[in-house]
Amino acid sequence: MPELPDVLVYLERLSAYTLGKPIERAEVLNPFVLRTVTPPLKEAEGRRVISLRRMGKRLVMGLEGERFIVIHLMIAGRLRWRPPGKTIGGKLALARFTFPDGALYLTEAGTKRRAMLHVVAGEEGLAQFERGGLEVMDADLNAFAERLRSESHTLKRALTDPRLFSGIGNAYSDEILHRARLSPLRLTRKLTDGQIATMLDAVKATLAEWTERLRAEAGAGFPEKVTAFHAEMAVHGRFGMPCPVCGTAVQRIRYADNETNYCPRCQTGGRLLADRAMSRLLKEDWPRSIDEIE
Repeated sequence: MPELPDVLVYLERLSAYTLGKPIERAEVLNPFVLRTVTPPLKEAEGRRVISLRRMGKRLVMGLEGERFIVIHLMIAGRLRWRPPGKTIGGKLALARFTFPDGALYLTEAGTKRRAMLHVVAGEEGLAQFERGGLEVMDADLNAFAERLRSESHTLKRALTDPRLFSGIGNAYSDEILHRARLSPLRLTRKLTDGQIATMLDAVKATLAEWTERLRAEAGAGFPEKVTAFHAEMAVHGRFGMPCPVCGTAVQRIRYADNETNYCPRCQTGGRLLADRAMSRLLKEDWPRSIDEIE
């Protein structure tokens, strides 16, 4: 799922490509993606894009006349730009917004169809998408600590809860916790003041570094290879590969469609965290430490 760094870079490139330009045609290519009927999508046609913003992981395109197009990419949704004469066909394309010098496509790989497109009127229409998460890049230590300790959760769950923190998902939470050298299962209310300060530093450094990296990759073009998995990541998506800090094999906890990746030496003192499926299957044979499997 595109997270804060990915969405910020999308917005920057959308600004370069669409700001101040009119939408000549707005089309739904797969009807499931449009989740609202009032106002109709056709009202976007002929209106110039006058603002672009982020609400959590959502992208908001503001149009003349206080109309807003809200896009949530979910897991596999992506934005793609095509110059005149170039199209995206087949089942991949969900919606198309045609501008004078090209077209913006909303696409989604796979078959689950989770990406969402809303059209709303006025700022009051946007209120339904506000989850209340803290904007971590602007937060000071007191605000961050208060929000982190407001509920008793594991660090992984707290970081990815949009009601607590805005724009952080599965991928960057793994990277943040590895940088902070904290277990994803550590409880928020058991953190020391020093650990919380370390966490905030890790959050800001990780998100800032990846925003710059993705910005450099996009350059003057449009982001075409947005993914949750990067070879340069420390632990996310790198199960079984060596931790870049200590060389220990990265481990994971799998649940539903997600997994948490971590280094058992850097983050859990050598202890292996119980995988819900495998630890129940193996029971007493489940290894308790990384030393048992190395």
